Amino acid sequence: MPASARILAAAVTAAACLGATAVPAAASTDTDAVISRGVTIPAFYNPPATLPAADGALVRSEPLPLALTLPGVDGPLPGTATRLMYKSTDSNGRPVAVTGAYIEPTAAWKGGRTRPLVAVAPGTMGQGDQCAASLGLEHPLRLNGQTLSVGYENLAVYRLLAQGIAVVVTDYAGLGATDRLHTYVNRVDEAHAVLDAVRAARALRGTSVTADSPVALFGYSQGGGATAAAAELQATYAPDVTLSGTYSGAPPADLAEVTKAIDGSDLAGALGWSVNGFLQSDPALRPIADAHLNAKGRAALTDLSTMCVGDALFAYNSARSTAWTTDGRPLGDIIAAEPALRAFLDDQRIGTMRPAGPVRLATGTSDNLVPHAQSRQLAVDWCDKGADVTYKPVVLPDVGRSLLNHFAPLLTDQGQAISWLTDRLTGKPATSNCSTLPSQP
Repeated sequence: MPASARILAAAVTAAACLGATAVPAAASTDTDAVISRGVTIPAFYNPPATLPAADGALVRSEPLPLALTLPGVDGPLPGTATRLMYKSTDSNGRPVAVTGAYIEPTAAWKGGRTRPLVAVAPGTMGQGDQCAASLGLEHPLRLNGQTLSVGYENLAVYRLLAQGIAVVVTDYAGLGATDRLHTYVNRVDEAHAVLDAVRAARALRGTSVTADSPVALFGYSQGGGATAAAAELQATYAPDVTLSGTYSGAPPADLAEVTKAIDGSDLAGALGWSVNGFLQSDPALRPIADAHLNAKGRAALTDLSTMCVGDALFAYNSARSTAWTTDGRPLGDIIAAEPALRAFLDDQRIGTMRPAGPVRLATGTSDNLVPHAQSRQLAVDWCDKGADVTYKPVVLPDVGRSLLNHFAPLLTDQGQAISWLTDRLTGKPATSNCSTLPSQP
């Protein structure tokens, strides 16, 4: 069995152990609901025509049944969840509806301060609305013959809740909410969605979170890029959201380098999600894409636009973009040769601003999917700007498969990452290791 298939099988098994069941395709009886690859997206995710003016303002909320709950003396474990839709602003300055979830923990917070809040920015889920992390809390495993999605971020969410930390999860712009395509790895869209999720959680009634609650951010891979960008943009976009700490794991800080790395990899489908997201953010790039993509490439982008990670692992494992272009060049070479594309990716670069508050940046030394070198460079760039950075190289052997090299640090470092965030939320100062960073791997 290929390594990617083994990973997927392990993820499916883990989700099944959490009480997940295969979900059959269902015909919707709600005219406002949307069907995505055989999965009914509830009408809740269909945004209204008009949104509130304030960023982070709640549009609507409703109870969200968690897939795994246990009865407890003080309430259901690990907590009580609420589905959210809130207003944000995209990279073009336009209002956008973003969905997500807030979970009020049943466990008591023993940190000696007001119950804290952590905003979880999910890693790569895909681009189909059915892949949204908030839906994954309700259905950790979806397997219906047309799509396969696994809510792997649930583990981090549940670990935080067990510490008595309230959690808000964002779905990002266009993932879940059915009015647009998800702008995958757009740093501004993702940063705004993360910061506005904090505001939305504060606005939700009947919770233990207040304006005085310490706030931290948690994200790995796509989520690591989102939290890194949020820490950079907090001062200008959300000065009301003071950050006690940010965990950024394996952040795709330099998309030009990441684009070259994922081409031909286990998760080559992320190339399509990236291009789709770029075109959603800047339609002026479409003529350039049309000039370089052949029929197979255009079909792949359309196909991937509704896929989750599980689908892409089976359908586009090891795909190479040379098969998608008119002249057989890889997308990385085309981007380098096109000034408009190069400028767009340069604008997505994370590391040009000093992040707010202490940051813990972790990256696997063998990660060749979201390359270790460019993630480490982000730590160097931040240190050069005087940021409070705790850099953590996760030293693991190269197992020969890029997906394993990338996701292994997510699991092996997660406990330490949560412990580091918990210390920041209790008020303990971080210890920067910027002075020794040049000598580390």
